[in-house]
Amino acid sequence: MAQKKIFLGYKLRRLRDQRRLSQAALAGLLEVSPSYLNQMENNQRPLTVPVLLRIAKVFDLDFASLVEDEEARLIADLREVMNDPLFGKGQIGLNELRNAAGASPELAKRVLMLYQDYQHLNERMLSLPDHLASDSGGMPSAATNFPYEAVRDYFYYCNNYFGALDEAAESLVEREGFQLGDMQADLVEYLRRNHDVTVRVGATETESAMRKFDENSRSLVLSALLNGPTRVFHLAHQVAVLGFHHLIEEVVEKAKFNSEDARVICRVGLANYFAGALVLPYRVFAAEARRLRHDIELLQSRFGASFEQVCHRLSTLQRPGEAGLPFYFVRVDMAGNITKRHSATRFHFTRFGGACPLWNVHEAFAQPGKILVQLARMPDGVAYICIARTVTKRGGAYLRPRRHFAIGLGCETAYASEIVYSRGLDLANEQTAVPIGVNCRICERDDCQQRAFPPIGSHISVDEKNRSFIPYLFS
Repeated sequence: MAQKKIFLGYKLRRLRDQRRLSQAALAGLLEVSPSYLNQMENNQRPLTVPVLLRIAKVFDLDFASLVEDEEARLIADLREVMNDPLFGKGQIGLNELRNAAGASPELAKRVLMLYQDYQHLNERMLSLPDHLASDSGGMPSAATNFPYEAVRDYFYYCNNYFGALDEAAESLVEREGFQLGDMQADLVEYLRRNHDVTVRVGATETESAMRKFDENSRSLVLSALLNGPTRVFHLAHQVAVLGFHHLIEEVVEKAKFNSEDARVICRVGLANYFAGALVLPYRVFAAEARRLRHDIELLQSRFGASFEQVCHRLSTLQRPGEAGLPFYFVRVDMAGNITKRHSATRFHFTRFGGACPLWNVHEAFAQPGKILVQLARMPDGVAYICIARTVTKRGGAYLRPRRHFAIGLGCETAYASEIVYSRGLDLANEQTAVPIGVNCRICERDDCQQRAFPPIGSHISVDEKNRSFIPYLFS
């Protein structure tokens, strides 16, 4: 039987860019000619097994993560979209989706973007009658969140890891000797000494402003309503903007966004990424996380960070050769909207529609402040240890209500011995795992009593004489 040809040009080029290697330099390490490497990067030649093994050795990656990783995310997203009847009846086979994602990942991403635009346009058209009936009249304005979604997807497909920024933040901590867990005074002094910036904590010009930087007076005002970890984070963000804007700009240019709004949003997101890497420097944080068996509350105390900051950072530990445990991270509001998401695992989030109602991230709102642990199993048979807890962000005034979110963090049960939250779970008994899915619209489970919608493309069975506890019967 002929072996399947492997084309990973896009991933190989991204790995080379992360290590800042020229084609000639990488070709020498892989023991191939620069022209041969160029052909592999452009998917004109497949990767042979010997070359794959050398790539895994050069970049210190395991073979599975090299072959899957980003491609698996694209396949999951394409599968969700292609199940829409808009694309015709019948499902597209997994092998066909895999071939499409592997041969042209950029084309696959643009198909996803096109479908996303279609979804927003459809929502606008559905709301048109109500809008015309209102006093304002006219067409509803165009959706304004496209740039945010473009940036969110870019971070997602970059595995939420930006090596140049991460390493620069870590080097700065080591060079300046910032005190871990109590960095506020160090960052205030660093901004004064290196950027002539004066920091003040007090009332900002508007009640809703958390941070206000005046370039003319070189002054930074932080709201007095911010807690300690959040103040430190904003100080670190300002350090990134003033001292490492060149690194941020390099990443933004490579992203090739099609709007200035997306580029601005990406700059802010990358400055926030740098801030997280500065407050929780890679090697020290990763080592402590393993030593403390990823106990989030202990890590909070050790680094003076918030629950959300620690969870988010755990999901970004993807440095080649020094990767931490693969976690997924998600933030959900009370309406079920996913406002942040990332997965370094095989756990995939839905791009369209809500998340599974059986997932404990929703239950967290019923028990605010308590860490909930759930053993869950996805339809592909992979089991996860899912952690969820609510966080509250202050509004600052009576007429500005507090904002409530649920934070979700999880990893596969294969890493159970390395996380404290596995204690007491019956991992050997498959029956104890809660069967969850990605989204009701694409979940194929036929025995879920919590199902909100039948899966797209299924044949609905309606029995007028009998009723089942399962809301939708289908085949």
